[in-house]
Amino acid sequence: MKYALLLVVSFLVKPSFAEEKIHGLVNEVIDGNTILIRTPDREEYKILLHGIESPEPGQHYSEQSKKMLERLLLNKAVTIVFYGKDRAGNHLGEIRIDGAPDPRHELIKAGLAWTSEKAAIPELETLKDEARQKNLGLWQEANPIPPWVYRRQQSMLEAKSS
Repeated sequence: MKYALLLVVSFLVKPSFAEEKIHGLVNEVIDGNTILIRTPDREEYKILLHGIESPEPGQHYSEQSKKMLERLLLNKAVTIVFYGKDRAGNHLGEIRIDGAPDPRHELIKAGLAWTSEKAAIPELETLKDEARQKNLGLWQEANPIPPWVYRRQQSMLEAKSS
């Protein structure tokens, strides 16, 4: 009985190694690492690119990273492989387009994105190091400020309510 129950539960629970995917059309690029997609059944998803962070609006290279992502993705059919959600509840995903390079790789190689602050992906770290050595994009600056530091600085500047 115990084994029969275990067998039934194993069929009902999605295996952790299975990729959760959706397909859709990129209908907006919000910034250098955030897009909106619409699925064929008209659902909208806000997706943050898993493993990278581009400069925030107001930072150097913010517009360049957004424009590059628009060139790579806007109005294109994509597949999103989910990697969970961030603290704000936004979906983290890897974007795949048949026959096209990974947009995360392209942004990192151009020096228009950092690798994520936590849980670095070795492949992306290598690309970041290469862009840094070549002084590409944001790596032209002596001490570029990562977006997570910039956000903390901005929140400290905001007036505190009493």
